[in-house]
Amino acid sequence: MDHQLYMQRCLELAQHGLRDAMPNPSVGAVLIHNGRIIGESYTSAYGGPHGEVNCISSVAEQDRHLIPEATLYVSLEPCSHYGKTPPCCDLIINQGIKNIVIGTADPHEKVAGNGIKKLREAGRNVVVGVLEQECREMNRRFFTYHEKKRPYSILKWAESKDKFIAPLRQPDAEKKPVWVTYPYSRQLVHKWRSEEMAILAGTKTVLDDNPNLDVRDWSGPNPVRVVLDRQGSITPAYSVKNLKIKTIILTEQENCTNLENLIFEKIAFDEHLPRNCMEVLYKHNLISVIIEGGRQTLQAFIDAGLWDEARIFTGDVSFREGTPAPFIKGDATVKKYIGADELVILRNYDQYNYI
Repeated sequence: MDHQLYMQRCLELAQHGLRDAMPNPSVGAVLIHNGRIIGESYTSAYGGPHGEVNCISSVAEQDRHLIPEATLYVSLEPCSHYGKTPPCCDLIINQGIKNIVIGTADPHEKVAGNGIKKLREAGRNVVVGVLEQECREMNRRFFTYHEKKRPYSILKWAESKDKFIAPLRQPDAEKKPVWVTYPYSRQLVHKWRSEEMAILAGTKTVLDDNPNLDVRDWSGPNPVRVVLDRQGSITPAYSVKNLKIKTIILTEQENCTNLENLIFEKIAFDEHLPRNCMEVLYKHNLISVIIEGGRQTLQAFIDAGLWDEARIFTGDVSFREGTPAPFIKGDATVKKYIGADELVILRNYDQYNYI
């Protein structure tokens, strides 16, 4: 049987549930009997059934007698513990499925090989490691969160052709952004926001641009807003404090009062600031963050090595002087044009990566 072919189908299915399943992984599952797919599905929205459950449930009534003789392909190790749903291993065993092919083991401390062990102890034939790197890549946010104890970190900025992220401004300039890119690129950024659990911005970005940090040019969930505000200089007049979206304010101020959708977390603004930020996001179970802060914030995460991707637009404008773009080195995995804007995506394949 072509294990890679059917595992690739699992990955295609898992892609459909990626955002809704967070902070859980999205798992694709396929049941094969004599070369025919008799059931397939992926993980439901967080709190709902896992991919294996949905896959088995999808089998038509006239095919259900074939389930014990079918081979189950699943992109991630089936869970073996009670969480928001019962263990998938128990269902697989109870359904009499004898052959299970798994893409990769689950790094979650409550699984971590226990699902594979449980299936084998029940006398099942288990194959592990088919398209393993591809399966890890699919759920790279989940793997980073559980293996590195921090969210998967995506840096994003737009720079001019002469490498500035903002021009010089007059002191009385209005608090609105100076656009470097065209509308299609900005719409893509809103799509990206809808795919991550959190978005982080620095104080200067908020004070200068008064951003909403939301998903208004795309259809999808808003990320949790995370804002650096060391001295409490961001007043309720700014959009990030409008209480419409859950927002976490990272500050050094004492005795801040939490409100509905507005949470204050006290951290040290020292040389470990990026790590301190990551610890708060980890505590709030946010497995991914897109960082759209100003140069100082972006460079701090770069220098700390706490980034996994950098998505950099270069617009068709020149500023001649202004705020320099961050300095970064990485492996370019994507380079394309969106209208007149160039987009380069870098990956950080060093000791901080999930691989």
